[in-house]
Amino acid sequence: MKKNILLALLSGALLAAAWPTYGFAALLFVAFVPLLWAEARIRQQGLHTKRKTFALAYLTFFCWNFPTTWWIWNSTHIGAAMALLTNSLLMTLTFLLYHLVAKRMPRKVALLFLAAIWLSFEKFHLSWEVSWPWLNLGNGFSELPTWIQWYEYTGTFGGSLWVWLLNITLFVAFTDYLQHQNRPQLAQRVGIAVLLWAVPVLISLFLYSRYTEEGQQRISAVVLQPNIDPYAEKYDRSNSQIAELLLQLATPQLDKNTQFVLTPETVFAQNIRLHELPFTHEVAQLRTSTEAFPQLNWIVGVAMIDFIKDKALTTSQSNYLPTYGLWYNDYNSALLLNRQPSLPLYHKSKLVVAVENFPYQQLLKPLIGETLINLGGTVALKTTQAQRTAFAGVDTQGKAAPIICYESIYGEFVTDYIKQGANFLAVLTNDAWWGDTQGHQQLLSYTRLRAIETRRSIARSANTGISAFINARGDLVSTLPYGRQGSLKHSLALNSEITFYVRMGDYIARIAYFLAFFVFLYAMLKKREDVRC
Repeated sequence: MKKNILLALLSGALLAAAWPTYGFAALLFVAFVPLLWAEARIRQQGLHTKRKTFALAYLTFFCWNFPTTWWIWNSTHIGAAMALLTNSLLMTLTFLLYHLVAKRMPRKVALLFLAAIWLSFEKFHLSWEVSWPWLNLGNGFSELPTWIQWYEYTGTFGGSLWVWLLNITLFVAFTDYLQHQNRPQLAQRVGIAVLLWAVPVLISLFLYSRYTEEGQQRISAVVLQPNIDPYAEKYDRSNSQIAELLLQLATPQLDKNTQFVLTPETVFAQNIRLHELPFTHEVAQLRTSTEAFPQLNWIVGVAMIDFIKDKALTTSQSNYLPTYGLWYNDYNSALLLNRQPSLPLYHKSKLVVAVENFPYQQLLKPLIGETLINLGGTVALKTTQAQRTAFAGVDTQGKAAPIICYESIYGEFVTDYIKQGANFLAVLTNDAWWGDTQGHQQLLSYTRLRAIETRRSIARSANTGISAFINARGDLVSTLPYGRQGSLKHSLALNSEITFYVRMGDYIARIAYFLAFFVFLYAMLKKREDVRC
């Protein structure tokens, strides 16, 4: 058992050591081999296999989750504990399903099921109300854009599948060699593994070298980094004071060619009433810049609220204030501000669990009440919108996808902006809650994947950093360091072409769903037949 524990620890250490932004991603290709070997050893022993597999898998996945996502602690202690323990559990249950199938099916079928069920888990983790896809395997190559240019065809699920193909090939080669001591066979399978790694990399290098932004229309954009401490300053400054700061940061960068200015998420943190938005002082302050530069378009992060007296007008996302007998909708939004009187809005729709949403509220709230889950945020629900919005500016060909913070980790979700006509991505975020940790660095790194998948340039405004411009190959073109106040200007290429991934979305995961379901069903039915016999 001690050997199995060491193998589980080794897998966890390799996964953690592979993760961006500090790790070496190639370790992902061998990271699961020790755990797979430990599981095979347990299965051969045939005693309490499910219990032992569960314990070892949980050890592996906790050792992966903890060093890569511990920084959540800086924002919320309870939320960090829940994220670490729950995500490790979900990964463990996924691996346990493989163990159950491996006890009933031939090795080839079981390993096919393993890849399929893991990709199914990753897709599920992108979709349900307790979504936390931070450690989806395809994210692990975010610091190596030269390796994954083919994400424009596969999305990150191509990377996850790549990881499993290499791990399974090496695991089979290793275990068969231990059993048969067949060196030519070992060499052959290792050669297959090398090809499985090299061919995608060579294809990617070819795509990387051939991709060019020449001939594409360009826009001049500015991203602002006000560097406001969310714990000590953000809610002590009025929206008017924030507007003044934004103008101070932006004005030196403005000229007749500047078309877009981006601010961070909820930079106007004092809730503005939805119906009063066009008449607020902070909006009027920003409009002064459009008098001097009529071609200017601001994309601004704003917190808003809408009070509702009539319960019939509420939705499932409305909140109730029993003290005042009022309902209200709470919004984390982006607005487009230019010389036009209208103020188009987009409401954040991928929400941080228990900070911006109360998962499965109708089921859980009657059981545990509002004492639940204040995990560092609020039990109040944010109001989302069903469809994505693209912001078309005035006097420009630029059409922005207003992506708010956490939304930038969701590949297929972002493609919906492109289908609405967006020709560049505008990311508004506030990563200051986590401090100067891997949290903000990882989120920036994952954003680079969206550039490759959609072949869209990215302008990213982050409250405390790292603000950045990213080209369509996923390269960081220019950045503002974390913790520095300032602004950054760059000429962005516009692209209206639709990639294969934008058209098809997470098709690899959908195929995986199908395969996992039918293999598992067959395995369970096979067991029943065996029992009858």
